[in-house]
Amino acid sequence: MRMITERSVCRANGVLVFAFVALLVLIPEAYRIVALLALLVLAVGALTLRRAPQWRLDRDDAWLCLALVLYGGIWLLDVWRSGYWPMVDGAGYQLLPIWPLVAALILVGMRCYPPNPRMLWWGACCGALGAGTIALYERVVLGVERASNGINAIPFGNLSLLLGSLSLLTVLWCLRRQRPRHVGLLILAMVAALLGLLGSLLSGTRGGWVALPFVLLIVYRAARDLLPLRHLRLGAGGLVLLMLVPILLPQSGVSERVGQVADDAQRYWQRGDAGSSLGVRLELWRAGVMLISEKPLLGFGEHRMEKALGDLAEEGRVYDRVVIHMQLHNEVIDTAARRGLLGATSLLLLYGIPLWIFWKKLRRAGHEPGLQVLAAAGMMVPVAFFDFGLTQSMLRDLRGLSGYLGLCVLCWVTLRAYEETLRTLPISSPPLHRTPYIADDKGELIVQRSRSRS
Repeated sequence: MRMITERSVCRANGVLVFAFVALLVLIPEAYRIVALLALLVLAVGALTLRRAPQWRLDRDDAWLCLALVLYGGIWLLDVWRSGYWPMVDGAGYQLLPIWPLVAALILVGMRCYPPNPRMLWWGACCGALGAGTIALYERVVLGVERASNGINAIPFGNLSLLLGSLSLLTVLWCLRRQRPRHVGLLILAMVAALLGLLGSLLSGTRGGWVALPFVLLIVYRAARDLLPLRHLRLGAGGLVLLMLVPILLPQSGVSERVGQVADDAQRYWQRGDAGSSLGVRLELWRAGVMLISEKPLLGFGEHRMEKALGDLAEEGRVYDRVVIHMQLHNEVIDTAARRGLLGATSLLLLYGIPLWIFWKKLRRAGHEPGLQVLAAAGMMVPVAFFDFGLTQSMLRDLRGLSGYLGLCVLCWVTLRAYEETLRTLPISSPPLHRTPYIADDKGELIVQRSRSRS
């Protein structure tokens, strides 16, 4: 009876993984509901099962939890110090600092009751498919300037790009066998990858396009051991060609927005004109550096940073219209201005620790393609969000923060669930590829190399 109950909790977690990723940019408040349900499932599992679940946490889990708790804890201390919760444009004061702590609890719960890794891929494909479809409808049918699905166009475009890139990894997941299974998922992933990237283009989010080469390099790193070189080159060329079509179409507005960057930069550097989108961002970064130099260790704090920014504008030291912005449009600069170098360090750890543990898994995956693809997906999340954060404070956005925390945690728990699946398979039969795997005394997967008979 206990095994059936545990299996039910694991299946419920799998459904939640799918729901979070698929609905992140499609349905308002979906991320809140899924997070609450995940905590509810954890509580039900802890209260109804007769015995405690198998304790699966190890050192890498502790590192990831440490990054989450440290970031959220320092942010909460800043809220206590300043007396204000973070202000989100259009949403008022929000309990954003609590989300990293919630993510740490969900990580522990899903490690105890691991979900099916395939639900991550299904969720990414459905999310990318929905985002691209909405973007096409808004641009073609409604005629809006930038697709957004009723939210800020920047997080919508950035998350669409990330979901489309994860859909590319889903294609590799389906092709990891010599005879691919899940043909339906494979076809869905191909279409979803194109629509997800198209959704980013139609949103006009130029800052997010900076991340595209880096996430595609991660896809290439995962694909180079799975596909023959000629197939890899053919697929890369086809993807680039398909992306160039909407870029070159005048109706998409992509080429026009790219051309504006050079024009805005020229106006700013030659005439000091900060009245453009790029000019305002450069002024915000310059103002942020001034603020950091005044209070480098702890920063100004929530709400007080905005007042200090207004003082700089009143004194004529920066462009006066920077005061209409509630963030400095750079994640590191904004965090350092509010919470000082202490807060900026916690932010860099929030990026760096997930990147480090996923990179370790990628290097140690050997020739096991499933682990390679899952580790690449985990690496893609902090790399993409770091690039997104160069021009936008994504972690001060409701979907941005929940998206980063949720995708990091879900990529991690699905990877570890897949590892445990490999460990349970008999060594005598290759689990999912040509090379059998076993676990060493530290819980890491190592290759069981077969000796050829003479």
